[in-house]
Amino acid sequence: MTSDRQSPETGHAGPASPETDRARAEATRRLTRPLRLTRLGMVAERGVRAFWPVWALLLLAVALLAFGVHDMVPPVWALIGGFVWAAAIIGLGLWGAFRFRMPSRAEAVRRLDATMPGRPIQALTDLQAVGAADGGSAAVWAAHVRRMAERAGTARAPRPDLALASRDPYALRYVALLAAVMALLFGSIWRAASVGEIAGQAGPGAALASGPAWEGWIEPPAYTGRPDLYLVDQPEGALRVPEGSRVTIRLYGAPGDLDVYETISGPAPYDADETAPPEEMTARSFDVIDDGILSIEGDGGREWDIVLIPDEAPQVAFDGTMSREASGEMSQPFAASDDYGVVSGRARIALDLPELTRRHGLAADPEEREPITVDLPMTISGDRTEFTEALVDDFSKHPWSGLPVEITLEVSDAAGQAGETEEPLEVRLPGRRFFQPVAAALIEQRRDLLWTRQNAPRVAQVLRAVSYEPDDVMPDSSSYLRLRTLIRRLEQGSAEGELDDAARDEIAEELWSLALKLEEGSLADALERLRRAQDRVSEAIRNGASEEEIAELMDEMRQALDEYMRQLAQQQDPSQQDQQQAENTMEMSGDQLQQMLDRLQELMEEGRTAEAARLLEQLSRMMENMQVTQGPGQGQQPGQQAMDDLAETLRDQQGLSDDAFQNLQEQFGQGQQQPGQPGQQGQQPGQPGQGQQGQGQQPGQQPGQPGQNQQGQGQPGQGAAPSAEDLAQRQRDLRRELERQQGGLPGAGTEEGQRARDSLGRAGEAMDRAEQALRQDDLAGAIDEQAQAMEELRQGMRDLGEAMAQQQRQQQGQQGQATGQAGPDGQRDPLGRDRGADGPLGTDENLLQGEDVYRRAEELLDEIRRRSADQGRPEAERDYLERLLERF
Repeated sequence: MTSDRQSPETGHAGPASPETDRARAEATRRLTRPLRLTRLGMVAERGVRAFWPVWALLLLAVALLAFGVHDMVPPVWALIGGFVWAAAIIGLGLWGAFRFRMPSRAEAVRRLDATMPGRPIQALTDLQAVGAADGGSAAVWAAHVRRMAERAGTARAPRPDLALASRDPYALRYVALLAAVMALLFGSIWRAASVGEIAGQAGPGAALASGPAWEGWIEPPAYTGRPDLYLVDQPEGALRVPEGSRVTIRLYGAPGDLDVYETISGPAPYDADETAPPEEMTARSFDVIDDGILSIEGDGGREWDIVLIPDEAPQVAFDGTMSREASGEMSQPFAASDDYGVVSGRARIALDLPELTRRHGLAADPEEREPITVDLPMTISGDRTEFTEALVDDFSKHPWSGLPVEITLEVSDAAGQAGETEEPLEVRLPGRRFFQPVAAALIEQRRDLLWTRQNAPRVAQVLRAVSYEPDDVMPDSSSYLRLRTLIRRLEQGSAEGELDDAARDEIAEELWSLALKLEEGSLADALERLRRAQDRVSEAIRNGASEEEIAELMDEMRQALDEYMRQLAQQQDPSQQDQQQAENTMEMSGDQLQQMLDRLQELMEEGRTAEAARLLEQLSRMMENMQVTQGPGQGQQPGQQAMDDLAETLRDQQGLSDDAFQNLQEQFGQGQQQPGQPGQQGQQPGQPGQGQQGQGQQPGQQPGQPGQNQQGQGQPGQGAAPSAEDLAQRQRDLRRELERQQGGLPGAGTEEGQRARDSLGRAGEAMDRAEQALRQDDLAGAIDEQAQAMEELRQGMRDLGEAMAQQQRQQQGQQGQATGQAGPDGQRDPLGRDRGADGPLGTDENLLQGEDVYRRAEELLDEIRRRSADQGRPEAERDYLERLLERF
């Protein structure tokens, strides 16, 4: 069986059955609407593709007219532009009409038929060509026609393809659409009404024929955010405009027909220009600076009472008290406001000489110095008409730090108006405070040097006096050498008159760096660091430090105490523990020690200096006699040998640096018996054998006992000084020993362990540079590199200690549920802390038994509830008590 695809007009190969005719008729009826929509979509497609340049040009024309571009150019140019624009639109319209073709019904049928599988519409036009007389064949054909008719009945009109990207690659149509939308939002469609006047203005006498006319605008300053006012749309009467608005008026017609009278731009009214030729447009522009009258006199004129909205000057004021961080950074809140928004601001800090006590280094007349000027921070988000911010800066390095100053704030607005605080703030310029005595002396002399260069001889003299006994004031030989070098530069520069600004500033920067090192530098010996922290706390008690400084000093003391106890535990002889415990000793837990530190900080913050001093003295005596005990089974931790080896390397490096310093002194002619040289019997500053901690002396050694240098080298000052070659060889041996120790460090794979390895790597590099400097007989450079190596060694040991502590905590966390669940023979309390072997304070041994236990527990719970309900207690304490109640 075959079929012919023939239309009804061309005939068919065989008769159609009534059943197939009904199916075709029903399908044709249901296809009427989809075919109509498909054809309309094809019309839209071809119309858009043919005429999109026309409507793009029309949208651009609307935008230009709404923005008044035709009024901004001479009428002749506007007329020419209009003709060109109209010609372009007409030409593109004709070209589009030439390209446009109306789609036929057959094209619509093909488009719709292509959207369905099997092309059912085409199948409905097919007729059975062979086997029409056979009943079976006719039945199959009828079933096929019905199936195609059902499929055709589900036809849906395809979506028209209106994409123009291939025809408009630069998206010019979107540019035109955006311009039209912006014009409708921010322009005025009524400006297009003046297009008809352009033709009359293009030729001589045309304006006279069309009669007098006018138009005008009032443009407020851009920073006000107010819209322009089109005077033609404004009724007569009061009209409020911001100060500084620009008025523009255009008069059309013969001179004298229209005139402008105003009293808002200045003392004298504005006179019209009567000399303008009749064929030209007259324009008037002026600024509004006062209340007054604006009038257009003549036919169709109007009059307005202009009410000026004044632009107030900005205001600024201090908003709260000044605060200072322990690092010296100050913060001064302020509030600023302006009717249209603050644009910028600055703070001016001037020295208050009348309030300054002129004595010591400040007695001389100061060198002229400009006031400090810093920009005020402006709010980034939000409205700047009224806001609060804070001036945050650090003036610690400025020579006026700590001196009385006057701070004045000034802000300005977009109009150029400025406002400042009514009264300057009289304060002492905040800066970092130094509690280490030598560091404080260096900072004071630095200030005197920056005050005036005439103080240079006095500063050098005071610095010599400060460093007369370096063993007692200098932590290491390199710091003493740096200070002596600065003293010589000061003396030489002041004697030769060559101490210029650059040299003075360089010396001042070196003094600042050295003071920071003395104030913050860590020491290898933990006991000396603890004593140093205690001295700083004692100094803060006497000087009345702020809460931020007290918190920082107490944190430093806690860290020093932790490090001291750790080192003491590492070097404690386990064989002495039984004897210590058998004697009449008092044991104290870490919690009780922490409570003493918290109590000390509380007393300092409350200003109870006498009680704080007594508690600090008691704590110092405890530290001198402290010995750390270990519970059963607590031996040397893994990796402790590595810490001991690094400590020994650090001591050897310190001894080597002392020997290099001795050789350097001999080069400068400062022999062992030179008068005035600190030390006794040839011993140099900072050498071992003088009882100085951290320089060749073992922790726990008595003063006067020399430490042991590497390879059995003798102590400096006990014979002839070693040669530079010997020192270089010792430095190389130390470097090799450090490389060996780096191979077995604990903490691998942790952040702290990696930091320790990096620090030790930098220490090795500094040792290599020190060895090269020693071989070149550059002792000063070698001492600097050795100081760097020691600093990196200390940092590496701190990081390594943190890595070991982290590993220990992880190991304790892997012990299962033993923590807090130990039986009577366990060694931990419910909070997971070690109880100790002989019932130290904080355990449940030797406490109340029987009924007294329950009575005492009830009393404690009642007391905890009472204190947690007391609103007068600190919030942190109440939170802690509430957590206790939740737990128990």
